[in-house]
Amino acid sequence: MNIMNVDYDGLIPNNVNLNGDPRVKAALEKWHPGYLDWWNDMGPDGFQESLVYLRTAASVDPKGWAKFDYVKMPDYQWGILLAPQGEDRKIPFGAHAGEKAGQEVPGEYRAMLRRLIVIQGDTEPASVEQQRFLGKTAPSLYDMRNLFQVNVEEGRHLWAMVYLLQKYFGADGREEAEALLQRRSGDEDTPRMLGAFNEETPDWLSFFMFTFFTDRDGKMQLEALAQSGFDPLSRTTRFMLTEEAHHMFVGETGVGRTIERTCQELQKAGKGKLFITSDSIANNSVAVVLAFSSVTVRGRACAFGAHPAPTRRLRRRLPGWRLALEQGAREVQHQIPAETSACRVPPKHRRVQGSAGGRRRQHHQRRRLGKEER
Repeated sequence: MNIMNVDYDGLIPNNVNLNGDPRVKAALEKWHPGYLDWWNDMGPDGFQESLVYLRTAASVDPKGWAKFDYVKMPDYQWGILLAPQGEDRKIPFGAHAGEKAGQEVPGEYRAMLRRLIVIQGDTEPASVEQQRFLGKTAPSLYDMRNLFQVNVEEGRHLWAMVYLLQKYFGADGREEAEALLQRRSGDEDTPRMLGAFNEETPDWLSFFMFTFFTDRDGKMQLEALAQSGFDPLSRTTRFMLTEEAHHMFVGETGVGRTIERTCQELQKAGKGKLFITSDSIANNSVAVVLAFSSVTVRGRACAFGAHPAPTRRLRRRLPGWRLALEQGAREVQHQIPAETSACRVPPKHRRVQGSAGGRRRQHHQRRRLGKEER
């Protein structure tokens, strides 16, 4: 079959010629009902019967690989898609650098490769479980559609890892594939394998931060796996990276929009106490933005507090934003009552340099703020 095009005639869309591998095809068809049960139980809550405008991979050709249509999510055509095989691909680095990439699992690396694939596969359904209630509080239909697109593609990435387990790891792979459907994010008895995927994602700002930072980390992990000397793993993750770009776009634009709206509210409020209702920032989460970064937009200070690593990432990834990092120079006291978020904005803001004089000014500023509060 043509590797560029996806065969949608069977139960499992694929470009790996499943019809020519009856053993693997039978194993995947046996796994399929359990996957649908998991999706119906742990997928987006309350939207399984809704028609959603989703993209589906119709090819792995980078010039045009997706088609769009309205579909109910349980009817989405999750498939197994591998990037085209490179001619005479060589292992790029490591102890076997320069050797030809293998099409079978090397015996000495079998356990390690299986572990890597299982961990990657475990993260995919875990994020769907973490985000399953967010559709009910979506700020807009645009955000809801983006959420569901991310969810179905994480489901497809699970299929990609399960295919590798079923085809190349025999009975052990089949057991691992079943276990991927048994674990649950945050479950006390059967949690997901990585701690980050057992945390709650209770609101949309958490989701935007997840797709901004955690998915970016996931991209680096996929980039590493794409260099694998085990060529089927490399080809699988190379196409996953094509889909992953949209997930980071969702996070980047979501964080940017949240900061921009926060700044608009601060500009309207002026000095003193700022109250931001749930209508302006979903689920009263503006305080998280204020904790993550110190932001100056068009020369006007808009949010305070600083954390170096996220701020550096925001500065690199949000063109047009000037993010001022003033560690400890400004204090923000914020509360998140049941109905509103409150942030007290200091009336005066002064850039503090890394000098003794700057540290003295910082000390006196803190004392003044403390007196004002008392």
